[in-house]
Amino acid sequence: MKAAVFHGPKKPLVIEEVDKPIPKQNEIVVKVAACGVCMTDLHYIDHGVPTFKKPPMILGHEPSGIVETVGSEVKTFEPGQRVIIPPVFSCGHCKNCREGRENICENMLMMGNNFDGAYAEFVAVSAKDCIPLPENLPLEESSVIADALSTPYHAVANRGNVRPGSWVAVFGCGGVGINTVQFAAAAGAQVVAIDIVDWKLKLAKELGARFTLNPSGTEDKAFLRELRSLTGGGPEIAFEVIGKKSVMELAYKSVRTGGRLVLVGYTHEDISINAGRMMYREMEVVGSLGCRPVDYPKIIGMIEAGKIQLKPVVTHRLRLEKINDAFDLLRNGESLRTIVLP
Repeated sequence: MKAAVFHGPKKPLVIEEVDKPIPKQNEIVVKVAACGVCMTDLHYIDHGVPTFKKPPMILGHEPSGIVETVGSEVKTFEPGQRVIIPPVFSCGHCKNCREGRENICENMLMMGNNFDGAYAEFVAVSAKDCIPLPENLPLEESSVIADALSTPYHAVANRGNVRPGSWVAVFGCGGVGINTVQFAAAAGAQVVAIDIVDWKLKLAKELGARFTLNPSGTEDKAFLRELRSLTGGGPEIAFEVIGKKSVMELAYKSVRTGGRLVLVGYTHEDISINAGRMMYREMEVVGSLGCRPVDYPKIIGMIEAGKIQLKPVVTHRLRLEKINDAFDLLRNGESLRTIVLP
């Protein structure tokens, strides 16, 4: 089969012929319809973040597709069925899994990190956490449900605890941030979308943001004054969805007394925040990783009900052979979500 193979940091992916996977007893092999191109993969390629499986390997963790074959013990899927594959697979028996927090499973395995991913024509995965995709949703665009929608759903619903009427600030309106705006607005929040790219802010407004701010060329103090003026003292919940040290620190400073900062973006750097401010103002800083399997049907239901839009957030569609162009679009901030089609 054809696959885009990762040979190590600072190198483009290479289209190669590799062996088609054979399912183990508890696995399904999925013919990939589309796979979203995510910043996580760019961290491996550009920033040297190590993968658990050593290169050469296949990246890609945001796919949809059609079940091709099933292992002998699989009872929940059959060939021809439409499916979404989550990025992370849980063990089901560790303490966190038993408490319903499978997204931080102590034994988690990530597709395109611990094992070969979906920048390929076929991928083999455990059937346990895969999600059936209804016929009324578009097969290719629905690939972004796997991560670009599920991650912000978990951040908004489970980590941010967003409530109707809450003032919410979303720092960064990229592929995950734009959907953080969608889910917060769908939860009834008053959303301020923040980015330095005006077309992303325009789309954020169309997807439910009440206000938008472009802080480029503005000093931090002036920006914070404007944000506090809009929100009556600062957001109750701020989401950092870029993964940039300076933005995390700015987002923390923006939150009002008693508020919460949710870190959705990834950085390997330490951040500096004032502990006295956190104590005296009873503020919270929480992390948010991925999504629990139990929440995927809720996300699909919101899309079916028209509460969440899929197609506007898929800005580019490229053949798998053009995958390095997809990463260039991401590097240059020209895309929200690009999907590659094997």
